[in-house]
Amino acid sequence: MKSRIFLALLLIGGASAAHASDTCSVSLEGNDAMKFNATNIDVPKSCTNFTINLKHAGKMAKNIMGHNVVVAKTADMAGIDSDGMKAGLAADYIKAGDTRVIAHSKVVGGGETTSLSIPVARLTAAAAPLSFFCSFPGHATMMKGTVTLK
Repeated sequence: MKSRIFLALLLIGGASAAHASDTCSVSLEGNDAMKFNATNIDVPKSCTNFTINLKHAGKMAKNIMGHNVVVAKTADMAGIDSDGMKAGLAADYIKAGDTRVIAHSKVVGGGETTSLSIPVARLTAAAAPLSFFCSFPGHATMMKGTVTLK
């Protein structure tokens, strides 16, 4: 009985946080319903670099329902998103040289994957609440979460 309860709690916990396949990386999925499979990414402070592996689990093309992952201070999300829309798909919806962006991946379509590596020192130096989000136009309102240094 205790093992069933533990297993149920483990499964429930998995629905809200991205799990690291090792201590310095995480797998994140986005889908055609404009949802990430996680609302928080834990980054160990002991890592030198942290990798986010993004998989587009849907079927739609990147020009219709593309996804990327952007890491930034939570307070900068709206500005990055707004400027990114103007930059367009060719620029992965990130304004060239935007210093507010800590890290970002390319935009991928259904069935595609991409990765980004972030120096953990950049996250620590930000010294503010951090978030991750998709900067494809209109996605950031639903496809976002927190980045927590542990």
